[in-house]
Amino acid sequence: MLLCQMSEVQADYDSPWKEALSLYFEQFLAFFFPGLHATIDWNQPYLSLDNELSELVRESDIGTQFPDKLFEVQLITGKPVRIMIHVEVQSQYDADFSERIYRYNYRAFDKYDKPVVSVAILGDDRPSWRPSVYEYTLDEYRLKLEFPTAKLLDYENQWQVLEADDNPFALMVMAHLRTQATTSNMENRKQWKWTLVRFLLSRGYTREQVVNLFRFVDRMMTLPQELEQQFKAEVIRDREAKQMRFMSQIEEMAMEEGIARGTQQTAREGVLEILQVRFGDIPPEVVIAINGVNEVATLKQLHRQAIGVGSVAEFQQLLAAAQAN
Repeated sequence: MLLCQMSEVQADYDSPWKEALSLYFEQFLAFFFPGLHATIDWNQPYLSLDNELSELVRESDIGTQFPDKLFEVQLITGKPVRIMIHVEVQSQYDADFSERIYRYNYRAFDKYDKPVVSVAILGDDRPSWRPSVYEYTLDEYRLKLEFPTAKLLDYENQWQVLEADDNPFALMVMAHLRTQATTSNMENRKQWKWTLVRFLLSRGYTREQVVNLFRFVDRMMTLPQELEQQFKAEVIRDREAKQMRFMSQIEEMAMEEGIARGTQQTAREGVLEILQVRFGDIPPEVVIAINGVNEVATLKQLHRQAIGVGSVAEFQQLLAAAQAN
């Protein structure tokens, strides 16, 4: 069977974007929303409120959807003023997206009693879909929320600008667009994945950035098993070919560490997915505990146990025993 006829695999957009937001929030705002970035006092620490999001949704009737990220920052003003910034990354069309933005916005405002600014990244494949407002009118009553957005498709004709920008989110945009464009051509995706990895290693990023960005690209640009094996073989061949030695020893270590971290995260997500399918909503403390497990062998064991366990409470006991060993 021809490689180009290989079955498609589902791309993982969400987890790389969310993790990149957690690690590089300041760079995120500088890249997509520079005006908002300029209003924030970056000399003051900002807070990522990931753990509070589960509580925020539990108190709502939105269902199982979760807001992507919520941060608390301090503005540059005459006196200290802290606000909330709510970020959504939407990779597919959703007719109710604007309403969801509004719901998360007002629930966050109600919970924290601080102004909430919502922003959105639109990573879908519909050029004309550009939600930016939620409003409701009745007679003389009017409610309106406007929120800024960045449409990733708009960067398609700015490729040279992206290549010249060392902001981590320039690479994230390139990976997202090329993943999206190769949905029906896995061979082409493999070629673009290798191109972007080589580009990443030529940018002069720190070791930590290389580790993280490689992991994001690797996880987003998912490949069928055969092509993934070919991709890894190409990495090894180019690493070992002296005449093509573009990687330093530190970069080699970073790629290996990035693969290892990606394997850990994939294993964690597998455990959580089994639990969610079997038992519905998972308590936040279980999610936090699973995300704290680093041994892949332990995660595989928990995955097998999650398949046969009778309840979440029983799984928690097994999880506690695994953590104690």
